[in-house]
Amino acid sequence: MSESQRRPAAPPRRRRAKPIRHLPSLIAMLVALASCSPRIVPPVTTPPPAEPPKPQTAAETGVRAGPAIDTVAPTEIEAAHAAFRISCPAVSKRQDASGLTRPQDWAAACAGLPAPGNGAALVAWFRSAFELIEVADGTAFVTGYFEPEIAGSRVSGPGFEVPVYRKPPDLVEVDAAAAAAAGTLRRGRLENGVIVPYYDRTEIEDGALAGRGLEIAWAADPIDFFFLQIQGSGRLRLPDGGVMRIGYAGQNGRDYVGIGKLMKDRGLLGPGQTSMQGIVAWLREHPEEGRAIMRENKSYVFFQELTGPGPLGALGLPVTPRRTVAADPKFVPLGAPVLLQLDRPEASGLWVAQDTGGAIKGANRFDTFWGAGAEAARVAGGMQGKGRALIVVPKGTLARLGAPAQP
Repeated sequence: MSESQRRPAAPPRRRRAKPIRHLPSLIAMLVALASCSPRIVPPVTTPPPAEPPKPQTAAETGVRAGPAIDTVAPTEIEAAHAAFRISCPAVSKRQDASGLTRPQDWAAACAGLPAPGNGAALVAWFRSAFELIEVADGTAFVTGYFEPEIAGSRVSGPGFEVPVYRKPPDLVEVDAAAAAAAGTLRRGRLENGVIVPYYDRTEIEDGALAGRGLEIAWAADPIDFFFLQIQGSGRLRLPDGGVMRIGYAGQNGRDYVGIGKLMKDRGLLGPGQTSMQGIVAWLREHPEEGRAIMRENKSYVFFQELTGPGPLGALGLPVTPRRTVAADPKFVPLGAPVLLQLDRPEASGLWVAQDTGGAIKGANRFDTFWGAGAEAARVAGGMQGKGRALIVVPKGTLARLGAPAQP
């Protein structure tokens, strides 16, 4: 092998890169070209106009004159007389959150209330002291409630394991106006000096209040007790045959969620199943899913034992079967009579707004009270009336509010 074959070949010589002599000029040219290019301006999106605030009271919503007061039948005036009589002292002193009436107006009207037993005098007084007013267009939606009776016990034990709690001492309630001004919750509990949301239904059912001595009784069935909470009062049928009556004492401040609409929207209830009876049947057929659905209603009601006659309404007075109606006090003066003209004849007539309800919100939304027992449960559970609502107010209210006449 020759020497040239043994010696490795020399690597090729690299050529030195020549410097770019005109680099500054090239950069200047690129900058100039860039400055001549059209500028891309990002699109400007205009936010949609803010929705006007929703009216918070009847006065803000707008009212107009109703028909003549003699639209109210004499039989209805006489039938509602007893319920209205017990409301007179309260409505004559209470500030009206709806903005429609004043305590002194009611006091003047109630001062002339005739003694019971004189129907003609009662009708004459009613027609001379009051007038009818319509909030918004008066279109009403009316449901029903009753005083349920469920199995319960004063002590816990096998078969009685659902606690009925009294109002907890750490549940803080703040005046609505003060809460709005301070930007705080209306109801809650104090934590490091700040009001935080109170325990919701799930937390309470999982034991947030257990062991604090707050139990006043024990219910046998969680579904029965759930619906008793919605009604706001009821009776516990005790093992010895006695009855313990319990009534509303407070609420945890969480929003109420109607599970009937929720179940209907999810396709869980078919046609004709949206009554209370249909909802209960579904919950019992699907216990696990039913428990989860009930817990979506985070509202939780606390109770007190009642020893007087009948369940108590929001005025602290006994409610009257077939005459007491629950309403939103921001849209109906509590204690005022309300004339309902509905597609359900049994719910049409003169009622008295003596109660409130977590689901009863807004103008012309009412909940009629039917008493206790199986028949009351049947009527209330299937009540979904539609029609017209007229509020009875002291004469002179229309003129003071400047309410227009009927179109």
